[in-house]
Amino acid sequence: MPRHHCLTSWTRCGRIVHGSGNYAYRVTTIAAVLWDLDGTLVDTEPLWMAAERELAAEFGKAWTDQDGLNLVGRSLLDSGAHIKDHLQLAMEPAEVVDYLVSRMATAMSAHLDWRPGARDLIESVSRSGIPQALVTMSFRPLAAPVLDVIGDFKVVVTGDTVTHGKPHPEPYLCAAAQLGVDPAACVAIEDSPSGASSAEAAGCHVVVVPNYVAVAPSERRTFLTSLEGIGVQDLVRFSGLVMP
Repeated sequence: MPRHHCLTSWTRCGRIVHGSGNYAYRVTTIAAVLWDLDGTLVDTEPLWMAAERELAAEFGKAWTDQDGLNLVGRSLLDSGAHIKDHLQLAMEPAEVVDYLVSRMATAMSAHLDWRPGARDLIESVSRSGIPQALVTMSFRPLAAPVLDVIGDFKVVVTGDTVTHGKPHPEPYLCAAAQLGVDPAACVAIEDSPSGASSAEAAGCHVVVVPNYVAVAPSERRTFLTSLEGIGVQDLVRFSGLVMP
């Protein structure tokens, strides 16, 4: 699939302020909401761990829940390489990924376990007219069942369309670039350390809803226990931005 190289950051959104002879940019309006998928929008981690255990069992190896949690938020190819080494498999990382993606696609086509409040918040943002993007390290076949249900995403960035996965900022820079907005005017919603680091490194404000793993605090991160009852006005308040 084509890869989008989006490693340059945006600097021309918001209000221009002069200072010390140089131009500075103060972003004042929220430009987009960028969503992670696994663990944030849909609770897929139990499915991933089940697929990983199934792979390990086929080769007479052991795979624990902690082994699975250690991979939360990482790119699929990085995860595939780790699994190959950890289980001492003859398979290549890409073959490990193909195995997992096949089983995950089947499981997600049968059932999606939505995270509390996520779909209501997507609807709230859509009603406001603010564009949204899906930014996930899952490959496109795994995003497809979600996209079949939710048509609110103007841009979709998946792990098979970027060169560098999370925690690198490229996925979020790509989403902002394709939307034509400044990452600093975006709110990203994440659940993992890798995802939060990726969004923050791109310049986004990050709303973190930890799920299976703890996420460290940071200046540009707002922490919630759930998205239930959260609306677009809350995202504006958390980020310090204003409505368009």
